[in-house]
Amino acid sequence: MQVKPIKRYRLTKHAVEQMARRHINEFEVAEVLRSPEQILPVREGRVVYQSRVKVKGLRRTYLIRVFVDIDRDPPEVVTVYRTSKVKKYWRE
Repeated sequence: MQVKPIKRYRLTKHAVEQMARRHINEFEVAEVLRSPEQILPVREGRVVYQSRVKVKGLRRTYLIRVFVDIDRDPPEVVTVYRTSKVKKYWRE
């Protein structure tokens, strides 16, 4: 799948709630959407943008995964999470 940066998007209520619960700020989400390392299909109209990040003060690398409905204008961020299971979700 070709990487297409997203600069203009809308956050759903669920995404905002999950970002707050998971301590992920909008700057981090915007960075992943602007320059993702990978874009993976989930289903028709939905993809996950993901990038590896170092979290300040922590030693390990995490993966931020941003689920986006791209079949609307502007694209809608559905949910976001950070995981330490990089190998589980990373595609070579």
